Amino acid sequence: MIENRFNWQQFLRRWQEEWIPDEDDAEDMAEGGVTLADLALSAPPASETVIATAEARLGTRFPPSYRQFLGASNGWRLDRGSIYQLGAAHEIDWFGDPFDLTPSYQEAQTEHSTEQEVLLAGMWRRALRLETDSDMSYALLDPGDTDEDGEWALYVYKGWSGEPPDRYPSFRAYMQRMYQSFHSARASSPDFVNDTTRALDAEVERARREALHGRWETARELLTEAERYGRPCAWGMLRQLEVLAHGSGYYGFGELVADPRYTDELVPVMAAAHLRDKRSTAFPRGFVLGTETDEGVTADADAILAQVREGSYRYAPEGDFGQAVAEARAAARWGDTDAAWRTIRAALPSWSPPGPDLLAPLGVLADPVLGPVVTRERALELLATPRAGTQGPVPDPVPDLDPPGLCWLADTPRWNAPHDSYRCLWVEGAEPEALPELLGEDGGVGLTAPPGRRTDWFPYDTGQRDGMAPWEDRAVVSVGRTDSGWAFGCDAAPRTSPAGNFFVSPATAASRDGRAVVLWARRSRGGGLAVFHLSVADRGEGLYAYTLRGTDIERSGPVPGSIDPERVLHGVGEADHERCLLAAVQDEFGLSLPRLALVEGVLPQLTTRSWNRAPKDGEAYAYTTIRIVR
Repeated sequence: MIENRFNWQQFLRRWQEEWIPDEDDAEDMAEGGVTLADLALSAPPASETVIATAEARLGTRFPPSYRQFLGASNGWRLDRGSIYQLGAAHEIDWFGDPFDLTPSYQEAQTEHSTEQEVLLAGMWRRALRLETDSDMSYALLDPGDTDEDGEWALYVYKGWSGEPPDRYPSFRAYMQRMYQSFHSARASSPDFVNDTTRALDAEVERARREALHGRWETARELLTEAERYGRPCAWGMLRQLEVLAHGSGYYGFGELVADPRYTDELVPVMAAAHLRDKRSTAFPRGFVLGTETDEGVTADADAILAQVREGSYRYAPEGDFGQAVAEARAAARWGDTDAAWRTIRAALPSWSPPGPDLLAPLGVLADPVLGPVVTRERALELLATPRAGTQGPVPDPVPDLDPPGLCWLADTPRWNAPHDSYRCLWVEGAEPEALPELLGEDGGVGLTAPPGRRTDWFPYDTGQRDGMAPWEDRAVVSVGRTDSGWAFGCDAAPRTSPAGNFFVSPATAASRDGRAVVLWARRSRGGGLAVFHLSVADRGEGLYAYTLRGTDIERSGPVPGSIDPERVLHGVGEADHERCLLAAVQDEFGLSLPRLALVEGVLPQLTTRSWNRAPKDGEAYAYTTIRIVR
C-alpha cells in the first residue's frame, strides 16, 4: 500500500520543527500566560494498545493513514483553518448527524446525481468525528467513501458557511494540505526559512528556467507545488502560464503586479479581462490589482485601463522583439494575421523579460490588433518556444489559420459571425487608407478603430441610423489589404436585401484609379443561395455586372465566360452554387478575405456612402419599422 511508505514521524517532526508563532500566537505570548510549549502542535504517540482500544470502542478499524498518524502523534493542534484541534484516540467518536443534515442532502438527489453526491448524502450518519476544538467546524472521516488502499475520505464541514463540505481523499491528504496552508500563511515572513522553503525556492528557480526553455508543462508542475506552499512569485508565474495555456487566470498575478518592471506586461492583460467581462461598472475608479501597489504603479494602471477601454493601447516592448511586434501589427492591421504571427514567432528567441519573474510576453494579449492573432494554439506554441536567449527544440509551427481565397464564406457560419449575408468591395492597387476618399460617406470621419472581438449573441446593429433617409443603405465595412495588393472593405451583416431596384454598385466610384469589384450574397432560410451579385468597373466606368436570383440572371455588359454564372454553375448542385461562384471570382481576380481578422474584429472600419440611390419621381419606396419593447 502506498500509505505504508509515508513516514509520519518524519513528516510531523519536520512540521513541528518548522513551526513559528503566527501573529495571534505572538500576541498571546506577549500578553503572558502562554508559552511555546503550550503551543506545541504534536502530542506523544499512541501505543498500539491505545489505538486498538479506541477501535474496539467504536467497532471499526481506522483507515491506514489515520492509524499511522496516531502512532506518531496522538492528536494534533492546527493553527490554520477552522479546525483547531484533532483529538486523541480516546476522544474521537461517531458524528451521528446531530443537525439532521441527511434528509436535505438526500432530497436533493436526482437521477443525474453523481456517485460522489450520493456518498456525501449518506456521510453524515456514518462519519467518524476527529476534531475536539474548532470554529463550528467538523473533521469527518467517512467509512463509506473509500479507495483501493482502504483510505476513508475526510470531509471538513464548516457549519457557519452554508456550503457543502470540503473533501479530501484521505486523512493523509488533509494533513498535507494543512501543512501547505501552514507554510503559505508564513511565506511572507522573512524569518520563515527552513529546509522546505529552501527546496521549494530552488524548484521555483528551476521552473523559471524550464519555462524560458519552452518546457512549460514541467514548469507548471513545479510552480503548482510551490504555489500550494505560498512561495513568493510562484502564484504570479503560474498564472502567466495559465493565461496562455488555458485562457484563465487573467485577473491577478499576485505580488508581481506591484513590481513596476512588469506593469506594461501584466496590467494590460488584467485591464482587458476587466473590461471584457464588464467589470468596469463594479469598480468605477479603476480595477482591483489584487495586491498593494505604490502610487506610481496605481497611476500607470489607471492610464493603461483608459487606453485599453479606448482601444488605443499598443503593446510596445523594447529591443529587437519590440521592432518585430511593430512589424507584426502593421501586417495584422490590414488583415494578414498569419504573417503577423510568423513575425512574432520568429522573434520570440530575442524576447528578454524586464525582470526574472516574467515568463512570456503577455502584454501582446491586450493589444487590440495583435491580441486576437494569438489564438490558443499559437499561445501554446509561444510557451513551447525557447526565449530570452535560451536554447532548445523549436515546436512545429501552427498552420496558417486563414484559408485562401473566398470560398470560406460559403462555410457554415460561426454563431457570432453570421455570413448568411455579406457584401464586399475590392480596389486594385489601392491602399486601404484611400478607401474613405473613394467611397466614404460625405462628411464622414474616415477609418475608425477596430470594433474589437464580438461577444454578444447577435453582435450587429440592424437598426436605422439617425439622419438617414429610409432608402439609404450605408455599409459599415471592415477595411484591409489582400496579399495580391487589393484594398478591400467587407460588411459581414448587411441590413438590407442586396441589389434591389435602387441599388447602385459602388464599384464605379471606387474604380477611379483602377479596377474595382463588388460582390454581394445572401442565403435563404434553408441555407441555399438566394441572391448573388457581382459588378466590375475600371477607371470610373462600369464594365459588367450580373445578379443571380434562383435561376434568373440579370446582366449588364459582357460578363467573361470564366465567371459567367450559367457556365460556372452548369451541372453543379444547388448546395454548391455559392462555393463555385466564389471560386470563380477569386480565381479571376486573385481576390481573398482574411477570416480571422474579420471574425475577431481586428480591422479598422469605414462607413460608406449609400449603396442605394434616392427614388426618382414616380418611383415608390416602402419600408417597415419594427420596434421591440421590453
